[in-house]
Amino acid sequence: MTTTHDPYTPTPGDRFTFGLWTVGWRALDLFGDPTREPLDPARGVAELARLGAYGVTFHDNDVFPFDADGAERERHIARFRKALDEHGLVVPMATTNLFTHPVFKDGAFTANDRDVRRFALRKVMANVDLAAELGARTYVCWGGREGAESGAAKDVRAALDRYKEAFDILTSYVRDQDYPLRFALEPKPNEPRGDLLLPTIGHALAFIEALEHPELVGLNPEVGHEEMAGLNFAHGLAQALWHGKLFHVDLNGQNGPRFDQDLRFGAGNARGAFWVVDILENGGYDGPRHFDFKPPRTEDDAGVWESARGCMRNYLILREKVRAFRADPEVHEALRAARVDELAQPTLAAGEDLRSLRDEETDVAALASRGMAYERLDQLALEHLYGVR
Repeated sequence: MTTTHDPYTPTPGDRFTFGLWTVGWRALDLFGDPTREPLDPARGVAELARLGAYGVTFHDNDVFPFDADGAERERHIARFRKALDEHGLVVPMATTNLFTHPVFKDGAFTANDRDVRRFALRKVMANVDLAAELGARTYVCWGGREGAESGAAKDVRAALDRYKEAFDILTSYVRDQDYPLRFALEPKPNEPRGDLLLPTIGHALAFIEALEHPELVGLNPEVGHEEMAGLNFAHGLAQALWHGKLFHVDLNGQNGPRFDQDLRFGAGNARGAFWVVDILENGGYDGPRHFDFKPPRTEDDAGVWESARGCMRNYLILREKVRAFRADPEVHEALRAARVDELAQPTLAAGEDLRSLRDEETDVAALASRGMAYERLDQLALEHLYGVR
C-alpha cells in the first residue's frame, strides 16, 4: 500500500518559526479573563517541533518571570535550552518584553521618566546576551508602549532623540561584544497606545537613516500592523527589500483597519496574503517565515496547535498557488500585454542626450488610448488563488 505525501505538511526546511508568546497566549483580553492555562515553554518547543516548525522565538519573560532572581532565571533558561536540544529547534530571533509590566506604562526607550529608560536598556542588554548565547541573529524591537494618548504628554522630537539614543547604545553594545546580531524595528500605528512612534514601514526606514550604525538596524514588519493603517503589506515588504532592510517578518491575518486581530496567517485578507507569499518567495528574502498570531479565545489546548498548524499549511498552500501563477504561460502572456517587463527598463538609454529627450515628439492621444490589460492579469491571479486554474 502506498501513501500519498501531503504537499502542505511543513518540514524544518520550510523555515517556519513561531514566537512562544503566540501558542502560549492565554487569551486574556480587555473584556475577559484568560480561557487557557499557562504553557510551559519546553512543551511549546516540543509541540512546535512535532508540527514541523524550524525554530522558536521568545521575549525574555516568555522563558522566565519578570521578577526572577539570577538562580531562577538560569533554571528556566536551562530547561528551555534542553528542550531546544532535544527537539532540534533553533532560535533565529529574540526580543524583550518592554510593554507588559506597569513600569513601562509610558514606554521604555521613550518614557518621560529617565530611570525607566535606563532600566529598559539594561533589560534589553541582558536578553541580548542570552539571544547571542542561543544563536539568534536578529533582535526584534517592538515599541508597543512608545507613544502617547494626548498631545501635551510627549515631546515627540525629544522622544525620537531618546529612541535614536537607545539604538545607538544597543548597536554599540553589540559591536563591543562582537555579537553577530542585527536589530529589527517592528512598526505599528496604534494599540496599545493611542498613537505609537514609528507607526509604519516608511517611518521606520526614515528613522534608521539617522542612527549611528544604520547597517545594524532593519525591519520586522507585520501583516496586521500595516493593514491596520490601511496599507498594502506586500508593497511595504517590497520597499523594505529595495532598501536592503527586511531583516525579519511577522506573518498573521488581518481584516482591514481595525484592532490588531492577529489571526492565523491566511485567515484574514487572503488576496493580500497571496501577494505577501509572492514577494517573500520571489523578492530575495532569505530569512525565516515567522508567525506572530494569537489562537482565538474560543480554542482549548488542542485548538492552539490546530491554529499553529493552519498558519504553516496556509503558507504552503499559497506558495503552491504562487508558483503555479508564475509558471502559467497565460500569465506570462498577460504580463507582457500589461508591459510589466518594460518597467525594468531604464527610462533613459545609457548615454542618452537629455536634449534628445526634451525634443522628442510624442503622440499623446495614442498613448492615452492605449489600454494596460490589467484586468486580465488580475483575473488570472484570482483564478489561481480561487483554485480553478
